[in-house]
Amino acid sequence: MARRSFLFLQGLATHFFVRLGDALAARGHAVHRVNFNAGDRLFWRRPNATDYTGTPQDWPGALAALVAQHGVTDLVMFSDCRPLHIAAIAFARRSGLAAWVIEEAYLRPGYITLEQGGVNANSPLPRDPGRIMAIARGLPPAAPETLSGGSFLRRASDDVRYNIANLVGRGGFPHWRTHRQWNAFHEYGGWLWRGARRPWRQAAARRRLAVLQAWAGPVFVFPLQLEGDFQLRLHSPFPSLRDAIAHIVRSFAAHAPSDAALAVKGHPLDNGLTDWGRVARRVASDAGVADRLVWLPELPFGPVLAPAAGVVTVNSTAGLQALREGKPVVVLGRALYDMPGLTFQHGLDRFWTEATPPDPALVDALRRVLAAQCLIRGGFFHDAGINEAVALAAARLDRPVLAAAAQ
Repeated sequence: MARRSFLFLQGLATHFFVRLGDALAARGHAVHRVNFNAGDRLFWRRPNATDYTGTPQDWPGALAALVAQHGVTDLVMFSDCRPLHIAAIAFARRSGLAAWVIEEAYLRPGYITLEQGGVNANSPLPRDPGRIMAIARGLPPAAPETLSGGSFLRRASDDVRYNIANLVGRGGFPHWRTHRQWNAFHEYGGWLWRGARRPWRQAAARRRLAVLQAWAGPVFVFPLQLEGDFQLRLHSPFPSLRDAIAHIVRSFAAHAPSDAALAVKGHPLDNGLTDWGRVARRVASDAGVADRLVWLPELPFGPVLAPAAGVVTVNSTAGLQALREGKPVVVLGRALYDMPGLTFQHGLDRFWTEATPPDPALVDALRRVLAAQCLIRGGFFHDAGINEAVALAAARLDRPVLAAAAQ
């Protein structure tokens, strides 16, 4: 008899999830899957899959029936903020099931997140510095992030395959609606246009970075998040990225030193459908600081972070990278690393003139705890990373549920 029964919900367009299902089955567990669209079906080539073709309103009842039918003990999913997953996690809490959430990592690349009950702002990790320091005692140092998170070409090609399957097979899933804000093929058009302009944008960004490196006053960095990021949409006070940009630029204009510069860094996975540089420059012009705002669309974060006197973020994991480098950070939304001793606790307006660096011992402790309890090594978009992540995820999921919940 199978020791546990795992029900997989949605994952990314990657073979990680089906290989994890294979690994759990090889350990003697029952493994089942729910396909919500034809793309899900394409990336799950193993038995015991159920196509869910009902409405979102009927999903909790259908999930309850599947749990009863298969004796499900554990749910596994990517993201705790997709609407169907929110309902699934709520059902798991009521029913005493373990809900395992997989996500892009807090420390990246080279890691993925695997937590029970929720991730990011919903993570069960304590937010008390004293508890973090206590948990970290005896834990090994976090292995450094690797240089590569895998092939962008592979990530893109898998995503295209996933969405073509959804387009061809949409008649079989009449009630399916994507959680994404853009039509996938509209996004691809934006990516192609962005790719065509990349050489020019990179050259312009390098010139602007040189200006920042020579800037006489303090330089503050604002790394953008994706417009569709659930952390922005559900765990921040801002209705949109435009609102976040406007709030930060206006605060900078009103409260930052007159010789300070604000570098706004584009997200590496932005689809290019909105010209965020134009948005930021327009707000800066209206606020009278157009000459002190620098738009950096095509650069890695490291070189931009180096001259920073401080980093402003809604709740991006870029904040963790900044803390690792000893940079002052202020968080405007909800984030698992927003706590005294790590981030500035007195608001954005005071941050520009009162920012202080994080406690390095607490930074180290948090990284140890994250690596040991919330993360596993590996990746989603290259074979070596998938193999490593599958082995480590299967081993963690194979532990007794009570032991996992007590981490």
